[in-house]
Amino acid sequence: MKTMSFVVPCYNSASYMQTCIDSLLACGNDIEIIVVNDGSTKDNTSEIAHTLEKRYPDIIRAIDQENKGHGGAVNTGIAAAQALYVKVVDSDDWLDAESMKPLMDYARQQLERSHPTDLIIANYIYDKVHEGKHQTIDYANVFPVDREFTWSGIGRFNPSQYLLMHSVYYRTKLIQESGLKLPEHCFYVDNIFVYVPLPLVQTIRYFNTDAYHYYIGREDQSVNEKTMLSRINQQLRITKFMIDAVDLESVPEKKLSSYMYNYLSMMLCICSVFLRMDETPDNEVKRSDIWNYLKEKKPHMYAKVRGNILNFFTNFPSPAGRSLALGGYRVAQKIFKFN
Repeated sequence: MKTMSFVVPCYNSASYMQTCIDSLLACGNDIEIIVVNDGSTKDNTSEIAHTLEKRYPDIIRAIDQENKGHGGAVNTGIAAAQALYVKVVDSDDWLDAESMKPLMDYARQQLERSHPTDLIIANYIYDKVHEGKHQTIDYANVFPVDREFTWSGIGRFNPSQYLLMHSVYYRTKLIQESGLKLPEHCFYVDNIFVYVPLPLVQTIRYFNTDAYHYYIGREDQSVNEKTMLSRINQQLRITKFMIDAVDLESVPEKKLSSYMYNYLSMMLCICSVFLRMDETPDNEVKRSDIWNYLKEKKPHMYAKVRGNILNFFTNFPSPAGRSLALGGYRVAQKIFKFN
């Protein structure tokens, strides 16, 4: 069995996918790279993928499919993965080979264990290329760094600190047997990927290494503010999926439950803030609808999420409340350097 399956969703990625794949090849010969061409039409993404497959037949697999969006491409890659662990790497991002060494060595050791670690976590870096700035997101204040641990052994996450797709390396069978299927033709599915499977995770290992480089700054990028405003309906769709998927009151480990409550609160906060940026009657209906959805589907969770400090301020009524919500968002934007 190979050690790590790297899933690389590609959509019109010809101009940058080679850099990504070269960084994965540097992780060793005991890996597989699954390049999923998600119906690219504007360039030769498919040709590049199949050329690389011929060049590295024991490592790279190229899969062509009709366009299903990022979630559909991830689903295809996860289903095809055959290594012990699986990692999603977007085609405009890359991994640092030196930082990956201790993580890969640990993953190789797990091949000999009857119960391998379920989840490996490492740091990631925001590469704001157009600004010439880099910001590392680490979890040294949350996780032990020298041993395997469980959720009961974690510390407290800071308000701006969450696990993202960039930071997680799942045991492949855990994800495959969970039955998780990300929504197709929808952005922001990475939130589901780092939320829904967590109650299945029993053991964790954290490496305080800056492994993943997350490119940020393209105008069409999904986290760009204007883009998020135009795709607010997809953000609402993902949030409803998360509400339906996990009953947080049934999560036995209190520290994990607390973290997931904060994550869901953050998702509702994002929905509320962006709907208030363009305060139209339609958006006010949508803001009311997402909160009513939570209240009707998971009434026992509603009070905790609504009472979270994020949502107390972002949903304060009246024009003054809207100004408070947007002002808080701008302050957080400057402090935490997102978007």
